[in-house]
Amino acid sequence: MSVQKIINHLNKMIELHQSLLRVSEQKTEILKEGKIDALRKLLNTEQKHIQAIDQIEKKRIEAVESWAQGEGLDPASMTVSVMIDNHIEGDEKELLEKVTVQLAELLVELRRQEVLNKQLTEQSMQFVQLSLSMVQPSIKNFNYGKQKNTGPATPKRSVFDSKA
Repeated sequence: MSVQKIINHLNKMIELHQSLLRVSEQKTEILKEGKIDALRKLLNTEQKHIQAIDQIEKKRIEAVESWAQGEGLDPASMTVSVMIDNHIEGDEKELLEKVTVQLAELLVELRRQEVLNKQLTEQSMQFVQLSLSMVQPSIKNFNYGKQKNTGPATPKRSVFDSKA
């Protein structure tokens, strides 16, 4: 098997990750605007991207294992990095290195974007919690339960007339 199949899978992963990065950037804007319904739809789209990436990743792993078997190498210990460092030369090596670096850079950018989204989500949750705390009265403010009398004892009276 040629290295070209692995390169094709990596290129497909780059396309999917670029699309996922665009979705992540849209998610940032939606989080800033606080549009919950749009966020739900976008999360469904994001989930579809992740599933597609997972499928391509499985195919890439299979292609690397198949290449290793064809070369008489141990498929279990073979990775793209090991292929580049030890087993491939020439144009294939340069092309494989190029797409691998491009994918790695894209993953770093995607991770940075998702960290930002996580921070925005946490800030939104803190704001919601603060808003709820301000709206809900404190338990201490309710008049249920025993009250401490500091003055003279007064007879207990019911608010309702029980003889009526």
